[in-house]
Amino acid sequence: MSFLLRVVLPDTPGSLGAVATALGNAGADILGVDVVERAHGHAVDDLAVELPSGRPPDVLITAAESVPGVEVESVRPHSGKLDTHNELELIEAITVDPGNGLRLLAEGVPRIFRAGWALVAARDGTHSFRLAESTAAPETRAGDLPWLPLTHPIVVDPAVHWVPEPWTALDTELAAAPFGPSAPHALVVGRPGGPAFRPSELARLAHLAGIVTTILGDQSPAR
Repeated sequence: MSFLLRVVLPDTPGSLGAVATALGNAGADILGVDVVERAHGHAVDDLAVELPSGRPPDVLITAAESVPGVEVESVRPHSGKLDTHNELELIEAITVDPGNGLRLLAEGVPRIFRAGWALVAARDGTHSFRLAESTAAPETRAGDLPWLPLTHPIVVDPAVHWVPEPWTALDTELAAAPFGPSAPHALVVGRPGGPAFRPSELARLAHLAGIVTTILGDQSPAR
């Protein structure tokens, strides 16, 4: 079975190699590595790994954290590969078919950010609604998102930012970025079970939303 392992490790030569060796000794096969963030003397990496049938994912945590200074932030089932080219492919697809741009964006963002779902939300007065959503986006009744409009990307904290209850099911971590040239729209991403969104991921989300806004221009539909 394949898992996605997010690790925080010292940003020093040999650290990732030591983690890879420890995982290999535990019987794990590393399928891919993606650097999520580097800052303040540490790195955050996503590792796609495969374990032999019957081996519990706990062995991944034990193995990785046997390396000094390494902390496992999360372990979750995964498709078994890391495709770092999805961002460019999504932008190209939206450029070719801008009429379906919002739908393509909502469906493509979860793959890029290894999340469960995404949607484009809009606010009109005190009423909020969806312009597009991915297949797995939770069903919700009409309501309001009083934290719209956004001026910068944020981690959406349900204790501070009201959201529909289904958005928080399964310990879902939430992030949002401003979207659209002027209207109070936002690109919202849900990651059931975590891990939490890192500052580098928020920056990527805002960057992607900005690029798609430029591509679509005035074609971003109002309700």
